[in-house]
Amino acid sequence: MKKVLVIIPAYNEEEAIYSTVSKLKSSSEFDYVVINDGSTDGTKAILDQFNLNYLDLPINLGIGGAMQTGYKFALRNNYDFAIQLDADGQHDPTEISHLISEIQGSAYDMIIGSRFVEESSYKGSKTRRIGIYYFYYLLRILTGIKVTDPTSGYRIVNRKIINEFAKRYPVDYPEVEVIVDLTKKKYKIKEVKVEMKNRQGGVSSITPIKSIYYMFKVSFFSLIRRVF
Repeated sequence: MKKVLVIIPAYNEEEAIYSTVSKLKSSSEFDYVVINDGSTDGTKAILDQFNLNYLDLPINLGIGGAMQTGYKFALRNNYDFAIQLDADGQHDPTEISHLISEIQGSAYDMIIGSRFVEESSYKGSKTRRIGIYYFYYLLRILTGIKVTDPTSGYRIVNRKIINEFAKRYPVDYPEVEVIVDLTKKKYKIKEVKVEMKNRQGGVSSITPIKSIYYMFKVSFFSLIRRVF
């Protein structure tokens, strides 16, 4: 049986973290670790209260730093696969077995859970959809591959990618940039359909102004990764 680690990055997720971990534990027996990314609310208190598995970062490193911490943990503890599961409840833990079945025994190095590769119930805001379409076409230009849901964080990677991500992982907004980087290195990526929900608690840290910054920064660094 392959060893699987579910990595849950969490920053100020007191409203959703317990529910997210409870649903994960009730739907699978895979190991998990919450990366408490310098939360300033009651997230750490909840993790302690319910004796949940977590690593505590003393300062907020952002999603990239939190995930790289998880990948380093996975590498040191010899996990074969690592899965990102967002703490806000958007990702359905029952889909994990689907992601594992798609990557086990296959030639793929990363499987992305997509809301758009097939029709799903997810709608999302107009602004978010515009951003997703923008990055879809950016990836087509830079890599030649089709990724319908390039901003999806619901992903599983094999040990080769765990090793890559433990060494280097973008600090923030990493989803698109890592696709460019992995494609350049000839790793194989595939999308499969998953169902996702709206955020189950808390507030997204991505404001309209940050969205513009996000698109500019990701575009710039993706281009750099592709060229150099």
